[in-house]
Amino acid sequence: MGRCSLLLLLLLLAFLTPGAANPVSPSLRAPSSLPWSTSFRSRPTITLKYSIRYIQQKVDHFGFNIDRTFKQRYLIADNYWKEDGGSILFYTGNEGDIIWFCNNTGFMWDIAEEMKAMLVFAEHRYYGESLPFGADSFSDSRHLNFLTTEQALADFAKLIRYLQRTIPGARNQPVIALGGSYGGMLAAWFRMKYPHLVVGALASSAPIWQFNDLVPCDIFMKIVTTDFSQSGPNCSESIRRSWDAINRLAKKGPGLRWLSEALHLCTPLTKSQDVQRLKDWISETWVNVAMVDYPYESNFLQPLPAWPVKVVCQYFKYSNVPDTVMVRNIFQALNVYYNYSGQAKCLNVSETATSSLGVLGWSYQACTEMVMPTCSDGVDDMFEPHSWNMKEYSDDCFKQWGVRPRPSWIPTMYGGKNISSHTNIIFSNGELDPWSGGGVTKDITDTLLAIVIPNGAHHLDLRASNALDPVSVQLTRSLEVKYMKQWISDFYVRLRKMN
Repeated sequence: MGRCSLLLLLLLLAFLTPGAANPVSPSLRAPSSLPWSTSFRSRPTITLKYSIRYIQQKVDHFGFNIDRTFKQRYLIADNYWKEDGGSILFYTGNEGDIIWFCNNTGFMWDIAEEMKAMLVFAEHRYYGESLPFGADSFSDSRHLNFLTTEQALADFAKLIRYLQRTIPGARNQPVIALGGSYGGMLAAWFRMKYPHLVVGALASSAPIWQFNDLVPCDIFMKIVTTDFSQSGPNCSESIRRSWDAINRLAKKGPGLRWLSEALHLCTPLTKSQDVQRLKDWISETWVNVAMVDYPYESNFLQPLPAWPVKVVCQYFKYSNVPDTVMVRNIFQALNVYYNYSGQAKCLNVSETATSSLGVLGWSYQACTEMVMPTCSDGVDDMFEPHSWNMKEYSDDCFKQWGVRPRPSWIPTMYGGKNISSHTNIIFSNGELDPWSGGGVTKDITDTLLAIVIPNGAHHLDLRASNALDPVSVQLTRSLEVKYMKQWISDFYVRLRKMN
């Protein structure tokens, strides 16, 4: 696999930071100080109470010659749900186990009582337990042919119809779609394609424009670099210089062995190709640290300290150091991400995130619909130069899955930047989040709203409230609730007029 293609796949597999966000309307830019108190306060850790259920879904919603079905898993919590004036908050599951996403979407639990809401977390097909062909689901491209955004949205639509039909009191209640990262993209697209089923959508950290040439391919790496450059003196410059340090050491006689020992790698480097794999793994690590640069200890991708980018940058204060010192500094910095718990015996270059993410499924999606170009030049960013090469990428996908990507299909299907005809979608993005470069960061209409969160990382607003949250995210959540309440109110006004 070519380096360009491998690095992009690594970044996409993690897809789930002061940054260079585009301008937004002043009214929806979350300020860095809050002039009034909000209802969001850090709550003690509680056990989330939900029931696990299953629904039979068609493997193919759009054809008529396949009768096969599979069990889609979903979670329901109705502790605070009210039939009178209530609502349904529907999480559009993304590329992983739905229980993991449920446990990391505390915002929905925080507002359930205020919204009189039933919470529904729907698992995405081909992830978690929702496998259309069981153990054979990933055996070949023929079995994976039904892993598309369109099929996933159809699953969500059928599930909502089923819940409205089978749960007394749910039939005439407003449904709001919520999601983060890829799930945020699905939430936005769900509102666009099924506006009769959901009254609105909250799309957090949803890079719906990270396709084709809708945004520059280098914007992602530039934001990562900005995060590191603003988190410590010489930090991004040290990382920029670290690649050559690794290259020089690797070319020396015992270099591969020395690097393996200095970095405490579980699997020693044995050939020159391993060095590129090592550097791609380190690059992805810095990307992940930027994505989850939360203001408190967290355990989303890995157990991490508060503001992990700043902690990593403590080991990159000096850029002009001997190569061996640079590599030892890299090891210390990698430990922040991979060994904050102190339990790791060695570092595994094959792992960068929790096993709850579905690596195989997302790899296939990245080779079909979800083609999200990235590139770097090593000048305006801290990474090694690599260009976006669609032919190389396509060839690598064909070798792995026997399929060719369709890079223009997502913009064709969902409109690209021509989405002004849609309504009631909130696009929230943290300035620290690299994916904000492909997100909507400026209002499109008075109902397609953008909120940019200073000091906010990847879908921070969807996480549970925390005493260490910046006031910007507190206000963001208040704004999101305000707009969702308005959608609910408008729904009931229309319902009364119809009756």
